[in-house]
Amino acid sequence: MEAPPVTVMPVTGGTINMMEYLLQGSVLDQALESLLHRLRGLCDNMEPETFTDHELVYLLKGQQGNPFILRARRSLSHPTSPWHLRYLGQPEVGDKSRHALVRNCVDVAASHSLPEFLNEMGFRMDHEFVANGHIFRKGAMKIVVSKLSRILVPGNTENTERLSLSYLVELSLLAPAGQDTVSEDMRSFAEQLKPLVHLEKIDPSKQRH
Repeated sequence: MEAPPVTVMPVTGGTINMMEYLLQGSVLDQALESLLHRLRGLCDNMEPETFTDHELVYLLKGQQGNPFILRARRSLSHPTSPWHLRYLGQPEVGDKSRHALVRNCVDVAASHSLPEFLNEMGFRMDHEFVANGHIFRKGAMKIVVSKLSRILVPGNTENTERLSLSYLVELSLLAPAGQDTVSEDMRSFAEQLKPLVHLEKIDPSKQRH
C-alpha cells in the first residue's frame, strides 16, 4: 500500500521528534510531461507511483490564538486502505540559511471512522479537496507532482473542479530534529529540475487550498 502523497511514514511510539523538510513549486499543464521525463531520469523509480486522494482539513478553535489543524486523507484509488491523520506544526523560524522549510510532522494510520471521531472531538471540517498525480523517490527524498481540485458538493468526490492550470510540485524529506544538512541535498536536487520548475522555501501558512 502506498502512503498518501506529501505525507510521511507513521511515527511509532511517539518518542521521535520527526521533522518535515519541504520545497514547493508549480509547473503549467503543458510542461508536465517534460518534468515527468526529467524526474524519471533522476529518481530511483523510473515509473512513478500514481494516486488519487481525498483530503479533509479540520479545525479546532480554542479560546485564543490560531486554531488547531488536523488533516485527514484517504485513498480513492484504494478505498479499503486506512485513512491517514496528519498534524503539521508551524514552520520553524530558526536558521535563515536553511534551504528548505522545516516543520514538525506526525502522520498515523487511522480507521475509516476518523471523520466521525474528529467531529465528536469538536473539530469542524473547514475545506476538502481531491489531489491526484505522481510520486517519485530519490533516496529518502519524495517528489510529488499533483493536480488539486475543489469539491463542488460537500463529500462528493466525483463532482470536482480543477483549481488551476498547473500542477503542484513538492519535494519533501522526513528526518529527526537537527538534521538540517538534508536541506542541502534537497537544494542540489532542486537545482537539477531547473528551469522546468523552481522549487522554493514557501510558508504554507500563507497558502489556502
